[in-house]
Amino acid sequence: MKRILIVDDDVTLRTALTRYLQTRGYMVCEARSGVEGLRQFEQTSPDLVVSDVMMPEMDGLEFCRRLRATRAGQLVPFIFLSSRKDVDDRIQGHQIGADDYLAKPFELKELIAKIEAQLERSRRLNSEIIRLMQQQSTLQPLEPAPVDPVPLVPLPLTPAEERVFWEVIQGYTNKQIGDRLFVSPRTVQTHLSNILGKLELENRSQLIRYAFEQGYRPSAERNGKRE
Repeated sequence: MKRILIVDDDVTLRTALTRYLQTRGYMVCEARSGVEGLRQFEQTSPDLVVSDVMMPEMDGLEFCRRLRATRAGQLVPFIFLSSRKDVDDRIQGHQIGADDYLAKPFELKELIAKIEAQLERSRRLNSEIIRLMQQQSTLQPLEPAPVDPVPLVPLPLTPAEERVFWEVIQGYTNKQIGDRLFVSPRTVQTHLSNILGKLELENRSQLIRYAFEQGYRPSAERNGKRE
């Protein structure tokens, strides 16, 4: 049974969402703010988070930012609920790390559809990563691998894009990559968009799969000239 964390200071909406999700077979945990949401996340390890944006103590944006900065919170699906409907608000939510954004008021059926889509996407990503790891573990090399193996396919990227490439395939968020490379998350997103375009890929999941299939490993990068 999948566990959903609802973070919203509106007790009426929170209660309604909890009851509706429970009737659909989900386990639900509740929090009234980002601060409480972080505590609940650590205690319950939910499969997906649904959060309001405007909340006391810690708003949803900061909550999402801090969640994405943790190892456990990097890949968990995250959906924003907000009365802020401007395009810039939605863009900001995605840049911080949200997977989807639903403006209030909304239809419960639409929220369920978004939740199910994100959970299925997460399931496919996890299954693919596990499959690739298992596939690699069954390979028996004839000789010890070199310390810094040469990739089968050269990356058609600029030096800056290549640095972002290595960070992305290690699972870091745009914010974390920006902190590590001393650039803004917007700059990271620009490089990532260029990378996806040059490699003819659509999203991070496909990029991670590409890296595994082409022989790129974070360990190779760590043993390389960056460190």
